[in-house]
Amino acid sequence: MTAAHFDLTGKVAIVTGGNGGIGLGMALGLAQAGAAVAIVGRNEAKSMAAITELRAGGARAISVTTDVTDKTAVAAMVARTLGELGRIDILVNNAGINIRKPPHALELAEWESVMKTNLTSAFLCSQAVHPAMKQAGGGKIINIGSMMSIFGASFAPAYAASKGGIVQFTRSCAVAWAADNIQANAVLPGWIDTDLTKRAREQIDGLHDKVLARTPAARWGVTADFAGIAVFLASPASDFVTGTAIPVDGGFSIMG
Repeated sequence: MTAAHFDLTGKVAIVTGGNGGIGLGMALGLAQAGAAVAIVGRNEAKSMAAITELRAGGARAISVTTDVTDKTAVAAMVARTLGELGRIDILVNNAGINIRKPPHALELAEWESVMKTNLTSAFLCSQAVHPAMKQAGGGKIINIGSMMSIFGASFAPAYAASKGGIVQFTRSCAVAWAADNIQANAVLPGWIDTDLTKRAREQIDGLHDKVLARTPAARWGVTADFAGIAVFLASPASDFVTGTAIPVDGGFSIMG
């Protein structure tokens, strides 16, 4: 094993929801390993701040403002990335939202919004990059699941369903596109200190202390914890790893 196994020089990555949180942590890791990065999100100002940070580290980076639930917009995003960066080797499907309500209180529109943003977007983006990856001789798809891919939660019926779906969708892509030398894997974050979980701590009494008590690492995760797993799953080091769902959770999911 050498540094070349993790070298992404000359590769191009798309990171949806890459302008903050886990997505930005992954984008920074990919850039540090040599990849050019297209940051895809709806908040243009936030995306511009992200690419400024990436460029400050020496990376090629562009911002593509896109609604990843819209097929036409996704096609345009892929075309622009190909036009400006020349190829697509890596896709990180990280865009996601949550609406915290029990099943009996969730509106249909809320259910559909979460499913479209978290799951349908991964389908649309993966389908859209497949031709470019196949033409390039291979590629890497990294889908962001959750602890809710494994566990149930009274306050997250749509989110949990979408993240469970992410794991099964990942496995389908892994099998379908193995002949094209495309590896697809899922990452299952534990409790990570992001804007999304800050709201969770405001809405769920005692959450902070409960997470610390159950996590063997005895801390919340930080976005920098996702740089390494992103580089591994995007690099030649993982060429024989596909269809997996890897927790990055400080041991939360195996705590007895």
